[in-house]
Amino acid sequence: MARVRPLSGFPEWTPAERIVEASVLDSLREVFQLHGFAEIETRAVETVDRLAGKSEAAKEIYTLGRLNAEEGSEAKLGLHFDLTLPFARYVEEFQNELAFPFRRFQIQKVWRGERPQEGRYREFYQADIDVVARQTLPAHADVEVAVVMARALAALPVPGVTMRVNNRRLVEGFYRGVGIGDIAGALRSVDKLDKIGPDGVRTELIEQDIPESAAAAILDLAQISAPDAGFVAAVEDLWASSTTVHDPAEAEQELRAGLAELVALVEGVNAAVPGTAVADLRIARGLDYYTGSVYETFLTGHEDLGSICSGGRYDSLVAGGGFPGVGMSIGVSRLVSRMLGAGLVRASRPVPTAVLVAVTDEASRATSVRIADALRGRRIAAEVAPSAAKFGKQIQYADKRGIPFVWFPDAGSGDAESESTGGEVKDIRSGDQTPADPTSWEPPAADLHPRIVPAD
Repeated sequence: MARVRPLSGFPEWTPAERIVEASVLDSLREVFQLHGFAEIETRAVETVDRLAGKSEAAKEIYTLGRLNAEEGSEAKLGLHFDLTLPFARYVEEFQNELAFPFRRFQIQKVWRGERPQEGRYREFYQADIDVVARQTLPAHADVEVAVVMARALAALPVPGVTMRVNNRRLVEGFYRGVGIGDIAGALRSVDKLDKIGPDGVRTELIEQDIPESAAAAILDLAQISAPDAGFVAAVEDLWASSTTVHDPAEAEQELRAGLAELVALVEGVNAAVPGTAVADLRIARGLDYYTGSVYETFLTGHEDLGSICSGGRYDSLVAGGGFPGVGMSIGVSRLVSRMLGAGLVRASRPVPTAVLVAVTDEASRATSVRIADALRGRRIAAEVAPSAAKFGKQIQYADKRGIPFVWFPDAGSGDAESESTGGEVKDIRSGDQTPADPTSWEPPAADLHPRIVPAD
């Protein structure tokens, strides 16, 4: 038999690691639902044309050989590489059945054909929230979505996050004021600041025929940052010293609208989750469809991982216009991989079982099964020992599995006809052993289910 080789980019967790991942997913789902977001799930398959659009994304799409062979030689169907494009198709298809503004969350796996590395996978979970309207969407939705995400991340056992936010209206107004025509091209260059640095960005901007003075102003704008409304004065000062167009009134109107929205966003998020939001005018989000607030979120002390949660405001979710909205997406697998890899957390135990019911001898196994069923009927996870070994070995089995309690049936209930389900329960960690009845006994709340705890 050929030796099994790992397949890079497709993570497989141990049972204990899966408990951590599932706990994160459950926590996110709970926060999203508490804020009135409805869960949807879209199909994993979309047409390649829809997935790729006019971008270079086609190279990242996993196409489906068998389905495409049935449809013809040309690749037509592929696995989705994010949740936004499937959501856009979903809204377009079901718009007559949805109530707007539509508040949606979606937690699913996606597949992306990129080079695997730390925090980047070919198969991974994403968790998205969006608020989408049919015609217009008020600016307070930008704040609400960010607050929900901040609360969702604050509920996780991580060191904390910093949500760096900006506003495309502010940035585009400023760019127009310094005479830049190709705003999208300039934004794509600024989005590379962390990768190629200020000198690299300046070179790219000049190669786009942007004057050196305008390139310098753009880079100065990108250096402005503040955890409160203090950034406003810095932007106004830079605007006054950098504006070059003859009549900047329209550009200034856009800039000031963006300033007001960004102030409301920073103050709104920090009022809900103090110390989370920072206005950072280098955050560009190079995708062309963002038109207002943009977000990038970083794990405190682990900024090298890159953004774990991002998104922004858009004027049109559906191609051809309509359905403005705002949304954010968490790279769940990226976050979980760092939580596990850096030893930030672990599962309190690797199995759901809280109680192992011992078996005195095989003739009395039915009694042990009745005890386990009585516990299960009260939502206490239990399993029956696999063999009637000596009790010491059964305790060793429970310890190896990570099961905290062992139940010993009454000595008098050894025959298969007995209805007795009493006995004693032992906490194998402390050694405490007490009489117990499966119709009333409960483990401590912390032991009822496996949970995430700080790593030792």
